[in-house]
Amino acid sequence: MSTVLVVDDKEMMRDSVAQTLRRAGFEVAVAADGPTALGMIAQKRPDAIVTDLKMPGMSGIELVEKIAQIDDTLPSIVMTAFGTIETAVEAMKRGAFDYVTKPFEGDELIITIKRGLRQSKLARENAVLRAGAARAEASVPSGGGLDRLVGVSPQMDDVKAQIEAVAASQGNVLITGESGTGKEVVARAVHDLSPRSGGAFLAVNCAALSESLLESELFGHERGAFTGADKLRKGRFELADGGTLLLDEVSEVSPHIQAKLLRVLQERAFERVGSSLTIGVDVRVVATSNRDLTASIEAGDFRGDLFYRLNVLPVHLPPLRARRGDVGPLAEHFIGRFCAREGREALGWTDAAMDSLERYAWPGNVRELQNICERAVVLATARGASRIDAPLIDPWLRSEPGRLDAALAEVKPAPVNGAVYTNGHGSIRPLADIERETIVTTLHHFNGHRQKTARALGIGVRTLGLKLKKWKEEQLVPATL
Repeated sequence: MSTVLVVDDKEMMRDSVAQTLRRAGFEVAVAADGPTALGMIAQKRPDAIVTDLKMPGMSGIELVEKIAQIDDTLPSIVMTAFGTIETAVEAMKRGAFDYVTKPFEGDELIITIKRGLRQSKLARENAVLRAGAARAEASVPSGGGLDRLVGVSPQMDDVKAQIEAVAASQGNVLITGESGTGKEVVARAVHDLSPRSGGAFLAVNCAALSESLLESELFGHERGAFTGADKLRKGRFELADGGTLLLDEVSEVSPHIQAKLLRVLQERAFERVGSSLTIGVDVRVVATSNRDLTASIEAGDFRGDLFYRLNVLPVHLPPLRARRGDVGPLAEHFIGRFCAREGREALGWTDAAMDSLERYAWPGNVRELQNICERAVVLATARGASRIDAPLIDPWLRSEPGRLDAALAEVKPAPVNGAVYTNGHGSIRPLADIERETIVTTLHHFNGHRQKTARALGIGVRTLGLKLKKWKEEQLVPATL
């Protein structure tokens, strides 16, 4: 049910409008002046505002302008006498959605409010979509809720039970686990199963942004708040109102941002950068960390009071090496998805390849497995293979401690770079050659697109560029790459 705030200094008019709206099925709040209305908006955001134009103290135009500064998607409808229509039009220029002329029929006002609510809903949805567009979805399985989690191990069953237990609550959630284990997937599952599933789910990578950028990203900023702030911008807390906000790798935020986060969690209110106007929000926070936050507290790097606010409902995600029964299902899932993306029939795994996957230690966890599966699909497609065999993937599984040393002990050192790889079938090749062949083949597959190539290989674009530059200088690859 939508809530409408009616603002008018005349009690009779205020009560009459409120009664009309209640009969139409709206929840109604009332205020006798602009400052009172602003205080009510900050505490609990209504869905629409109906305000008189002429009021003592703060006029309707001033109120509408301040409301637009708080939330430019919040529709304000101005009530005006016939002789002040020009002033009402000025109010629309300042941020009002529309106006009605006194005396007006109740149906006219209701229709206007409903139009404003529809436009507001569309504006909010567009803002959420724009905010979430930059977040890569490649690591998130299709489906929703627990269907997002691929795995059949007892450890994964335990994680699913934890998710079901915490999802129904409104409390904040702290998800811990090593990098690449799938903490964001768990966060999305919590949101899907929660009472807030109909609201927005937004995520912020706290480790990827500087302090100033993170502050603006979380809380928004006013126009002119700093150099380059040429327009008002809403932050993720504001856009996620009524939904869920994921603070990814929250352990990396600065003490200044930690203090601001603590205040939002305590008071459910904040100010945009460059503004003194307090904005109230209703957001459930889900945070993730790959660090031991209790150790960070002892070291003085993380606030204990913030930790206890975040760690209301803890969920721990074990590393992939501790749930090896999930390697096979995950590999099948990723291969199926990447084959579909490449527009080819599904590839199969040979027993030897699957054995290699299951024996590997996976220091990069699920993210490393995903990258290897994507790389395997790209190269198998380029080579016309129908199955993925061990010789294709084994060169990428050489980071397990002791595994490469054992392989090298079985063969004589090669003269090139001193690095040798054996696939167990007598085929010996320098690792540097395998790396170069893999990168060049992937580049050709993506028609020379470096960003797509780097993403498929699980390396940075800058790293890819430096390798290509070096090989060109050594004339090991074509100068056109």
